[in-house]
Parts: sequence; structure tokens; C-alpha cells
Amino acid sequence: MENILALVKTKEGIKSVLLDIIALAFIYFVPTISHMFSIPFYLLEPMRIMLILSMAHSGKLNSFFIAFSLPLFSFLISSHPSVEKSILLTAEMGLNVWLFYEFSKKFNGFYSALFAIGIGKIFYYALKYTFILLGIMDSELVTTPIYLQVITMFVLSGYVYLIGSLKSKKRDK
Repeated sequence: MENILALVKTKEGIKSVLLDIIALAFIYFVPTISHMFSIPFYLLEPMRIMLILSMAHSGKLNSFFIAFSLPLFSFLISSHPSVEKSILLTAEMGLNVWLFYEFSKKFNGFYSALFAIGIGKIFYYALKYTFILLGIMDSELVTTPIYLQVITMFVLSGYVYLIGSLKSKKRDK
């Protein structure tokens, strides 16, 4: 309990806790919002959006928390995605976080995010294909149009680059 209180006493800690609450609330309400407006918001990859926001605005540890908790939380509150897909998403998003921070040592935010998401997607589809072959999942391999995934990947990578640039300018002042 003391560690939690110490966390929320720092600016970074407050930002991380607020981001976690917003991410969980956002994922909680995506199915409702999708039904209300008859728009399949899940095609825009809301969990990935929250993960990228975490990587851009908080730290590595918090980003791993988001990667591992959002699929579980979503499954527990709405039984969606399925257990199998939740496992796939958790593995992919955990890999995204690890790759992003590894690539950040050598590349700017845009390329770090782009490579992390791209490699994560290849990993996701390879693992999903394996699940389908083994009979663990009964699903089409690709359910979200590839072009939407590519657009989302570039938009989110651009966002990470923009936030990184703004942080650099702020530090330089």
C-alpha cells in the first residue's frame, strides 16, 4: 500500500495511474459505444491505441501492465475477445512493448513504434495460424482488414514520433 501511495505522489506516477484508469474505462465502454453508434470501433484496435498512449506518455513498466491487463480485463467484463484471442493479444502487446523499448535505443519514436507494431503483427498472425492449425481456434486468419491495420500502424507511429518531438523540444528549452 505504501508503494502505491508513493507512486501517486510523483507527477509520473499520477500520469500512469490516470492513464491506466482511462485505458480500462475506454476498453470497458468500447462495446457499448460500438453498439450505440453502430460503428465497429474495435476495428481501430482500441487496446493498441491505449498501449501506444501508455508507451508515449508513461514508462516501460506501466506499458507492460497495460499490455497484460487490457485483454484480461476486456475478457472478464465482456467475454470478448475469446480466451484464445486474449492470449494472442497479450503475447503480441507484450512483445510490442519490449520491442518498442529495445528499438528506442537505436531509432526515433516513429521507427521504434512502426517496427514494434509490424513485428508484433507478424508474430500475432504466425501464432494465430498455429492456433488454427492445432484446432485451438476456429477463426479466419485475418478478421480486421489489413489496410486498416497498416493505416493504424502508421498513424500510431506518427503519434509516438510527434510526442517524442514535443518532449525533446520541451527538454531543450
